[in-house]
Amino acid sequence: MTGNLYRGQAGLPFSSSLRIYEPLEAFPPEQQRQLVAEGSKNGSRAAVENAELQASLGRITRSGGDPFPTGRTDLVRMTRVPSGRHAAVSEKEDNDAGRLLYCPSQLVIRAGLAANALMDGVHSPLADLLIPVSQRDKHQARIDRINAGEAAKRVHTRASTWGIPFSWFSLFNESDRKDVVESEGRILTVRVWTPLTEALDRARFAVAHLALAAPDLDMLDDLTQLTEWLELFHVQSMVELDYGAVADKVYPDESPMDVRLGIECLAEGDMTGAAAAYRRLASRWIPIRQLARAS
Repeated sequence: MTGNLYRGQAGLPFSSSLRIYEPLEAFPPEQQRQLVAEGSKNGSRAAVENAELQASLGRITRSGGDPFPTGRTDLVRMTRVPSGRHAAVSEKEDNDAGRLLYCPSQLVIRAGLAANALMDGVHSPLADLLIPVSQRDKHQARIDRINAGEAAKRVHTRASTWGIPFSWFSLFNESDRKDVVESEGRILTVRVWTPLTEALDRARFAVAHLALAAPDLDMLDDLTQLTEWLELFHVQSMVELDYGAVADKVYPDESPMDVRLGIECLAEGDMTGAAAAYRRLASRWIPIRQLARAS
């Protein structure tokens, strides 16, 4: 399955995700039943990734001009947290111990948000051609139906193409658990895990120091929004950074350490140290972001 996943991503933009996995009791009763039912059908993590990728490619070529997910089904990612430990368990470990956490894909909501971002961006004239108004209106009706229920208050996944926002790295530490997924000599992805409480502490630390040392930095706004997002979720949640296929280009990656050192240097007034940390980040990620404009 992992080989299929890698081959299916060939030629597509690098996409990375920041996900929140919550315990079942964090969801309303009706959604709890849906999560358990969908989770039991989804199978392995690789199967979920392949199903999501194949569904997205299928929507692009679907007749009728509607590129949006219908919402009839929703994929669910799951992880297991052992009792008394603050680390997620990979599929290779004991699946009978600990408690399950759930991350619904919420494709209808997320597709709507992505379409809105596209319409508001620099490519909005092209977006008008790709996504007809009639299809946007039809999809908005789907979103309105979901928003009428309890389950839509928290969007569990943030996605980024052609690189990972530096603000995301502030949530993680080099000592956090990492799952490196490999196949046929390539790294398919790297997943980094941390408890929500630790991610929040790190985000608040970064916000407090940047607010004093660099209040005009764009990263401060990103971190403030990230902190507010994390505060929406259950205290026993886990946070996952999923590098996606870009991991094969950058791993092993010291970006979490470089972001932390850069913030600490700014707080101490060490501009030389902060500049050095930024240069390390830039040398790693600017070439990835330039691929978005390559022909």
